[in-house]
Amino acid sequence: MPSSSTPATASTPAADEVQHALRVVVFAMATLAEQRESDTESHILRVQGYVRVLAKQLSTHPAFAAMLTPATIDTLCHSVPLYDMGSVGVPDRILLKPGRLTADEVNIMRTHTTAGYEALMRAEKTMGRPSPLLDLAKELILSHQEKWDGSGYPQRLAGTQIPASARILALADVYDALITNKVYKDGVPHTKAVQIILSERGAHFDPDVVDAFLVVETEFHTIAQRFAETDADMQRRMEYMANAIAENAEL
Repeated sequence: MPSSSTPATASTPAADEVQHALRVVVFAMATLAEQRESDTESHILRVQGYVRVLAKQLSTHPAFAAMLTPATIDTLCHSVPLYDMGSVGVPDRILLKPGRLTADEVNIMRTHTTAGYEALMRAEKTMGRPSPLLDLAKELILSHQEKWDGSGYPQRLAGTQIPASARILALADVYDALITNKVYKDGVPHTKAVQIILSERGAHFDPDVVDAFLVVETEFHTIAQRFAETDADMQRRMEYMANAIAENAEL
């Protein structure tokens, strides 16, 4: 006689498997978006790692402790792959331009924050209701380019008007941009990146976030080395950029 504990539908996937599958899909879609910026999945893994160690360090700070619970930190890190999703709407001629952007091109580039945010908002409306699990993702997407002194975009938020999640990501994102080699420029050494970030304390970055970074900066360096770009990664970047430039020239 069958046990009463036998699942009614043996083929139904467990909730944790569904969550894992959704995270894999999100990560896969994010890597496609990153490839348009000549980045790779390693970039996402690095930024996720930076965000986690920075959030853990900040969780001991009185101003962040209530928000940065272990569960919230997990959700924050799972949301990181989505933060640049709006860049899929930026043309290659702007996204991959190696030189200085014109004023009009800068304005188009900056739409990636609002475009990604509005895409999630529309999706929630279409699906019938908002998802609380996407609140942090929406904060990251919309506000990761804001600056502590109010000179960022798209809303020119300042200080604690900027969500804590976005203040954390802003530093992680800039650190990775500084240390990573691009097709058109070499990254700076870790020590130089630390100096640059420290110089932006109270300007680009929340002073408390910078102070936390200084405590864990060696962990940032370790993460950067663990998920460093390979020669093959750089070759793929060069090929993607070359193909994009050729396609634009034909238009």
